Amino acid sequence: MASPNPLTEYVTLVSSDDYSFIVRRSAACISPAIKRMLDPANGFIESQTNTCRFDNINGLVLEKVCEYLYYNEKHKDAKDVADMDLPMELVLELLMAADYLNDYGGNDEGF
Repeated sequence: MASPNPLTEYVTLVSSDDYSFIVRRSAACISPAIKRMLDPANGFIESQTNTCRFDNINGLVLEKVCEYLYYNEKHKDAKDVADMDLPMELVLELLMAADYLNDYGGNDEGF
């Protein structure tokens, strides 16, 4: 039996249209869904490949999600943080992506 891959500093997020985003694990794991996928204790293949594929999120939306993950990580302890600028045409898709990434089977604090 092959030994599992060690936890890496970076993970890859892949969109439905095959765009890949390499993101720091610490930023990606702000999302409860991604955190669970990458946790070796849960036994998901993503924890072995360090890659999460999102068949319901396109590249444009996943790019904004990645920007948010870094924005959140950068400002997590700050007060009076300005809102991120979001293109109006993506707001509904971003809301659906955030809902999926924030609610993946548990009661984590969330995103």
